[in-house]
Formats: sequence, structure tokens, C-alpha cells
Amino acid sequence: MLRRKIQEESHRDRWLVSYADFITLLFAFFVVMYSISSVNEGKYKVLSETLEGIFNVRQTTMKPIQVGDEAARAEYPLEGDELIRPIPTSPEEINEKRKPEPDDVLEQIAGEFSESFNDLVFDDQVEVQLLDEWLEVSLKDQVIFQSGGVEPADNAFPIIQTIARVLRDHKNGILVEGHTDNFPIRSEKYQSNWELSAARAATFVQYLAIEGIEEPRMVAAGFGEFRPLARNDTPAGRTKNRRIVLLISRTTDVHQALLN
Repeated sequence: MLRRKIQEESHRDRWLVSYADFITLLFAFFVVMYSISSVNEGKYKVLSETLEGIFNVRQTTMKPIQVGDEAARAEYPLEGDELIRPIPTSPEEINEKRKPEPDDVLEQIAGEFSESFNDLVFDDQVEVQLLDEWLEVSLKDQVIFQSGGVEPADNAFPIIQTIARVLRDHKNGILVEGHTDNFPIRSEKYQSNWELSAARAATFVQYLAIEGIEEPRMVAAGFGEFRPLARNDTPAGRTKNRRIVLLISRTTDVHQALLN
């Protein structure tokens, strides 16, 4: 009877074993969680300073990995997502940056001539015409030369100085043509209109050279009466045919431009 009573009491206290196991596991769980949540401040500070130094270091290579436009990035270094282009500092670099594209040079020169010779253009003494490969500036002979010779007219030098001032800032080749009418010349110095036209073209080239235009840029040619713009049987037609024509090439080599 006593033995049976002891067995019943032992079965009644078995829940204490399970409870003790649960408490032990719970204690172990909190110990693990606490160890995970604890941070070593010294090691954390060392890691933070290392990462900061890596991300803040300046780029030391001049040839980073090429991405995108390889030709453009090969010319200039990178900074972020943009190309670093050098800022011009010398007067030569500044003037080079200000230069227009080659296709716009003749248009710029034409505009400067039209503005400079506004009154003469209005009086039909100067004509400015933009062609495909040339800029043509035609001047009536009486605004440059005296009748029948190569002596300068009264207002010739201001006109030549203006032309030289415009062309001095460019490198385009220049062809100067002399043209006359078909009226027979009466001069002891020139035997034909052809000689007179060639002499006028050469004289005009010399005037431009005196004003600072480089001689290798220029070519002089005389055409006499053989390329008229109008009929030579009227005074108005002969006046139109007597002229000096400047042809400004799109390129620097006027000889090559003539061959093309």
C-alpha cells in the first residue's frame, strides 16, 4: 500500500523535469542572443575607418577603365560621369576655342565684308557673293584704280585696309583677278588689256601684302576682256566688266583649290 502511494507521487512530479529542461533551454537562448547583440566597439571603429579610407581615396590612375566613347575618353580624363576638358589659358588657346567651324568661316567673312562695305554695296560698287567653295568679292575698278593704269584711286587705301583687316584673322587662300572691258587700251606701258588686268591684280596683291596678308596665301591672275559679265557695246556694260575680283577659298591652299 505504501509502495503504491510512493509511485503515484513520483508520477505526479514528472512535469518538474520538463519545466527544468525548458528553463535551461530558455536561459541558453538568451545567452546566445546577448552574445550576438554585443558589439566590440574597438573592432567596429577599426572597420569603419578602413572602409572610409577606401571610399574616400583619390583616383591615382590617368587611364581609368574605358566606358562609352573610347575616343573622347582617351583624350580627356574622367571625373565621375563627365569628361574633364582643359580650360584654355593662353591667348592662342582662347582664340582657337573661339574659331568657328570650317564650314562657317566663309559665311563669317562674307558677313564682315557686307557690314564693312555697306555703303559701297548699296551704291553697287562692291558685290559680295557666297559660292560653294569660294567667297567672291567684286570691286568696280574705279574704287581701286585710276582710269587706264595701276595708280590707286582716292579712296582705295581705306578699302584695301578694311579688306586686309578682315582677312588677316583667317588663313584662307586668296585669288585676285583683274578684268577689263574690250575697249582697246592706249598706253605706252601696257600693250593690251590682258597686261593691264594682270598688272592690276599683281598690284592689288602687293597692297594686301603691305597691310599684313601673307604672300603665300595669294595668287594674282589677269583675264583681260575675256570673261565679261555684261555686253561691251554699252557704257554700263563696260563699266560692269572693269573690276577687281577677290576669291577667298574655303581652304588654305588656293593652288589646290584651283586644281579641284
